[in-house]
Amino acid sequence: MGQCGCGGHAAGAGPFAEGRELVEFVSQAHGGSLRTRELPGDGLATNCQGCGVAFTLSTFVASCPACGGVHAISPPRCEDPANIQFAGADFRLS
Repeated sequence: MGQCGCGGHAAGAGPFAEGRELVEFVSQAHGGSLRTRELPGDGLATNCQGCGVAFTLSTFVASCPACGGVHAISPPRCEDPANIQFAGADFRLS
């Protein structure tokens, strides 16, 4: 069930969704508290999937420091930077 304990999510949904759907899910999970929770370790080194700038995803949801593109990763998949999802260039956190 993963670290979040959400349980009951089908493959491709909830914490296993992709793209904008995953970013929206993680942003709202647990009443929004997961959004700013720090990732285990020192975060994940990645490149923005919008503009390509290198940055460290240090919380489960974060914006690229260069372009503001929003990225997220879910607790069950948070150990591999390949699982970081991008919400798209036009998405902004509210």
